[in-house]
Amino acid sequence: MGSPSDLIPSMIKTHAETIGFTVDSCSSYSTHFYPSNILIDDPSDSKSRWTTQNPESQHWILLRLDKLAVLQCITFGKFHNTHPCNMKEFKVYIGLTSENMTEILHSSLKNNSSRETFSLRHQNSSGLYFPTRFIKIEPLSGYGERFNISIWHVAIMGIVNEASVEEVKNEYNEFRETRVMHHILKHLRQRRLLSPYNIILSRSGTQLEHPLVTELYNNIVLRSDWIECEKLLGDISTAGLFDQFFKSSRPVASWQEIRDTDANGEYPSARGGHAMCIDPQREYIYLFGGWDGQKSLDDFWRYDIRERRWVLLSANTSLILNAPGPRSCHKMAYDSVTNSIYVLGRLDDLDRPTQSGPGGIIPRDHRPSTADQTPTISSRPIPLSEFYRYHCEDNKWEHLDIGVTGPRPIFDHQMVIDSDAQILYVFGGRTAEGNFEPSGLYNYHIHTKKWTLLQPRNKPIPSRFGHSMVLEPTTHQLYIFAGELEKDEKVLSDMHVYDIATNTATEIFSDFTSARGPQPCFTQRAVIDPTLQEIYILGGLMRDRETMCDSAPWLYRYHPRPGVWEKIQSTEDTHREQSQSIPSSRFAHQMVYEPISKMVYLHGGTVLTANAKQRDTIDGHPEEDPLRRLSDFWKMKLKRLTSDEVIRRSAYLIRQQRFKEMCGTQPAVQSLIYLQNQVSEVVNHDDPDETQLFRSLLTHLLVHSSPISPPSPSSGHNDLASSSLMVSPDSSPIKVDRLELLSTDPGSLLATPPPTAAPTWSEPGKEVNQAQAPQSDKLQAGEDPFERMLHLTEESVSDECFAQRTKTFEAILEFVNANAKQPAGSLLDLVDVDVDLV
Repeated sequence: MGSPSDLIPSMIKTHAETIGFTVDSCSSYSTHFYPSNILIDDPSDSKSRWTTQNPESQHWILLRLDKLAVLQCITFGKFHNTHPCNMKEFKVYIGLTSENMTEILHSSLKNNSSRETFSLRHQNSSGLYFPTRFIKIEPLSGYGERFNISIWHVAIMGIVNEASVEEVKNEYNEFRETRVMHHILKHLRQRRLLSPYNIILSRSGTQLEHPLVTELYNNIVLRSDWIECEKLLGDISTAGLFDQFFKSSRPVASWQEIRDTDANGEYPSARGGHAMCIDPQREYIYLFGGWDGQKSLDDFWRYDIRERRWVLLSANTSLILNAPGPRSCHKMAYDSVTNSIYVLGRLDDLDRPTQSGPGGIIPRDHRPSTADQTPTISSRPIPLSEFYRYHCEDNKWEHLDIGVTGPRPIFDHQMVIDSDAQILYVFGGRTAEGNFEPSGLYNYHIHTKKWTLLQPRNKPIPSRFGHSMVLEPTTHQLYIFAGELEKDEKVLSDMHVYDIATNTATEIFSDFTSARGPQPCFTQRAVIDPTLQEIYILGGLMRDRETMCDSAPWLYRYHPRPGVWEKIQSTEDTHREQSQSIPSSRFAHQMVYEPISKMVYLHGGTVLTANAKQRDTIDGHPEEDPLRRLSDFWKMKLKRLTSDEVIRRSAYLIRQQRFKEMCGTQPAVQSLIYLQNQVSEVVNHDDPDETQLFRSLLTHLLVHSSPISPPSPSSGHNDLASSSLMVSPDSSPIKVDRLELLSTDPGSLLATPPPTAAPTWSEPGKEVNQAQAPQSDKLQAGEDPFERMLHLTEESVSDECFAQRTKTFEAILEFVNANAKQPAGSLLDLVDVDVDLV
């Protein structure tokens, strides 16, 4: 099976261009508001728009591109003022023909005058680029109730280079041919038409699945060689064919507090609003600055992960030439190419707020940095450049010039680095002067030492502070989410993706809380694992400023879009009395991620005194400070499903099928012994679902009633024992969707009449899904001649038994990587249901 990377052509290096198009057709239009008006970008003309005719009807407009292209983004122009006819929610479809189109975008526009650009999906789930000729825009709702919906202007960008697009088209057509052939092969094999299946497989030269998966099919469905099946499970796991399932399984967080010190027994003091970065190659974590509740800090530390030792690099960087002074709410980024660290931003601390507002929270007028409730802006002049570079090898600092094109002195921003491209990206935050105005999106080219403004503030991503931003290095995209708006004092739960190549931003969540994500928050922290395609989020302060987010971390799987949110439970959640084994809720902390060991490191932060008073007092009296800073240091490992657990569950499926077949062919006592020993040992008896299913298997003995007689010495019991599988006693259960074998109703089994022929075992009370396994219908014509060559016995297998074995095989396929198995779905679903029967 070819990898997705084999299918990616060289066109990814081709620059996007504006693509010309014409309006092919539309659902309707109002007088004077013709569909062709969307070709004209005139925000001042109230008639320069396409407007639908009936607000109650379904609407669409179909565009035909001048050239075949690979789309990358679409831009919607607007009227110069808000308008009740403005389109709100919409969908975008593309296709090579107007009759067969695929949805690639579902989003919404804001009711303002700003143009909005959206990245368009132009790769399928296999990583293959696809071309298009037609675009359909489907307005779903407008901003004015009972108003006709309007689209003012549309612009499209993508790849139109003829050679590149032709390469994409050829690759895509080849992919479609292969995928259709795979569906045909799957359909034939499910329906026991093995002779034509093997002929097509041989002549087409295609490969339906990994050879180990084919061998598993032969041993389960055709040979019923159960012992060999279980041996193959280990080979399949070793080949990495279960890896995708491991990654998609829900992890559990395991926390451990780190109590290491330096040679003098010292470690970084309590603080919030500090900065951290990590050197994953040398396994160093760097920590600098922060606010301890009284003053800003300028101590600089390094933690050696291998040696488990802190090292104080500098107690006061302000005493070092060209080094930064005390600060908080700044950011650091480590450059792996040059082995250096970049520091940007600063909040001064000469004036500290002394008053508290309702609820013990400092009023907003006294809080320039909600990121840590840290010090106010000093009246002392702030340098024009708070930008530094630390050379790790030489232990030297360098003061860098921002110039007129870079951001003004800022704090509460976010900064990431693309080391391969040698570019820094900075977004958001507030200027440390004047009225704390929000900042936009900038990049800094390390080689040329030049700053560039990529996106001005609030266009298209609303400027914010206390937010999160991570870089996805594979797709070269920035994920920006949450934080607070300075103007509205609104805490956000949105997420935007900025595509670096096209300089476009797409809002993928306007409210991720409604998508089962975390509550709106700010000063939370986030790290990314590009290999697993996951973002981990922890902590933060909620919109009432008096509530901290739960200490449980969140996981966001960002592929495929729009992604899935999951709250990560900790291993200690079942033992809440051991609360000291997990970090407390906090905000303004710092997190870094070590990608090799896949370990999250957490340090410090701030907690509300309401929580702190329960644990800490000064001389027996509660602390008066409404906030308390932390000095604790933690590491978190996400424990995921192991290969042993997947092998165990697969073996359970295999032994279930073997037991069911034994019930119809062998003495009941021998089947019972197999159930009590071989099946029982692969059951997780701590899982109620597995235990209930295990007990229900006993009813098969009642359905296939055979006289119970003691086994003879040659009954083959030793052979059954030889298929024993060692299982770790601490194996945890896994939940698998669509495993129909794990949902048998024992009552329905008892109510099912015994089969008329043996072996014919099906799952009573559960309808077989056509997409997973075939029914015993007219298309199944009994044993295929090809089967006879693989049979270990002379006995023919019934259609029902064949279907049941196929279900067992396809249940195990749920664990197998998508590129190593037959395609999902059914060929029947590809047939149009609106067939003319006359």
